[in-house]
Amino acid sequence: MEEVVLRLKELLFPSIADVAVLSVDVSIAIVRVDAECTANGAVCPACEVWSNRVHGSYLRFPDDVPSAGRSVVLQLRVRRFACGNSRCARRTFVEQIPGLTRRHGQRTERLRSSLAAVGLALAGRAGARIARVLGVSVSRSTVLRLVDALPEPEIPAPRVVGVDAYATRKGRHYGTVLVDIETRRPVDLLPDREASSLAAWLAERPGVEVVCRDRAPFFAEGASVGAPQAVQVADRWHLWHNLSEAAERAVAQHRRCLRALVPAAPEPQPVPAPEEEPSGSPWPTGHRFADRTRARHASVHALLEAGHSLRSVQRQLGMAWHTVKRFADAAKPEDLFIGQWQNRPSVLDDYKPYLDDRWDEGITNAWKLWEEIVPLGYKGSYQRVRAYLHDKRTSPRPVTARPPSPRTVARWILRHPDTLTETEQLQLKAVRTHCPEIDALTRLVRSFATMLTERRGERLPDWLDAVRQDDLPSLHTLAAGIDRDRDAVIAGLTLPWSSGVVEGHVNRIKMLKRQMFGRAGFKLLRKRVLLA
Repeated sequence: MEEVVLRLKELLFPSIADVAVLSVDVSIAIVRVDAECTANGAVCPACEVWSNRVHGSYLRFPDDVPSAGRSVVLQLRVRRFACGNSRCARRTFVEQIPGLTRRHGQRTERLRSSLAAVGLALAGRAGARIARVLGVSVSRSTVLRLVDALPEPEIPAPRVVGVDAYATRKGRHYGTVLVDIETRRPVDLLPDREASSLAAWLAERPGVEVVCRDRAPFFAEGASVGAPQAVQVADRWHLWHNLSEAAERAVAQHRRCLRALVPAAPEPQPVPAPEEEPSGSPWPTGHRFADRTRARHASVHALLEAGHSLRSVQRQLGMAWHTVKRFADAAKPEDLFIGQWQNRPSVLDDYKPYLDDRWDEGITNAWKLWEEIVPLGYKGSYQRVRAYLHDKRTSPRPVTARPPSPRTVARWILRHPDTLTETEQLQLKAVRTHCPEIDALTRLVRSFATMLTERRGERLPDWLDAVRQDDLPSLHTLAAGIDRDRDAVIAGLTLPWSSGVVEGHVNRIKMLKRQMFGRAGFKLLRKRVLLA
């Protein structure tokens, strides 16, 4: 019998000492284990004085990890000891079994650690659902409380640290994540992205030698103040991304050159003139207004020739007297085609060539074009501009090939020449031939790509000088920003370190926030990021 009890103890509590298993009762849904503590005494938690004077005992029923899908409940008899220290504020205390129970705990330590691990991986709702599948009934709030009760993680002192911002509320509030680039593990989260917070964190860790960051000014300032001894490395992906945006803007500014890729449209065939009346009327038959006007004119004049008065014609045709008078005074129907049917001058006429040119350049926003012609002297309304552009938009146009978009041409420039198809190479060559600015842009982009892939950061000053010599305002803006952060950019184009690992953890933080939507406070989020 003793051998069976010993084997049960080793099976149920393999790493816990001073526990004796008395019996095991197995039912359909619950496994109840009757156990007791066998220690000679316990240490008072208040004064840490040993005592073996038993004051009494009672039963505790902590939940334990499930077994074969069944819930396990311990029927644990614990003793209350009297404290032998007369000066202690506690007269009695209850023994706790290390690794099994804690004060006021409703679950064993191993069940708490299991649920905390589930909470770190899945958060509240999903964690509670998985726990129910495993045989533990627990609420989502309890799972989060167990995660929140975990001890604070120890923060190591990395040698190479990556820093980037993450959004706690996009567009409004941001935090900072710090990652050990060598171990690829996050080391800490800061509640904001202020330079002072980063500087204070780095100042506490003088062993930091390299700081990988993007080109945000607050991170540059915080790294300079907190770790002046460290080398700052600008991330290469952000440099290439900034160059790609500048290249697309530069191509868009020369979109007229892209028309060289479109073959000339064939001469339009003359359209036969519409059938006109023998009288030389400018309005063809079949036009609703013209036909109605001719019919009414003929009816009015037929009645007048029959001897009817204007009042009689008015009553018979159901027309107003002034309308009958106007039809009677007109010798032929064409005399009535006036007003909106004539090509009257408009205040927009002087600006239509400008609008047509901008339309051909791809600018089709009526409000933007109206704002452009107002400084040129246009006094008319926005509605007139919108109506004119609406007619251009809805009028049938000849079906011709469209030139490639600026984004497409920028993609050709940014890609390696060997990856372009033969057609794309020929089209890019045609654009470069017709546009010296795009040709210069292509040379500068490919030079920067070679410098980035081959880690030739020492070429950056010469590249910046070459950019300033060309008429490319978008690249001038990029060069000015790089020049302000030249040392970090040169280090980024020379050293092997980058912030790619940090970007991956930023995406992971987004996933963790979605799992805890509405409940991802900074303290809880920090533990999930650092402990999971």
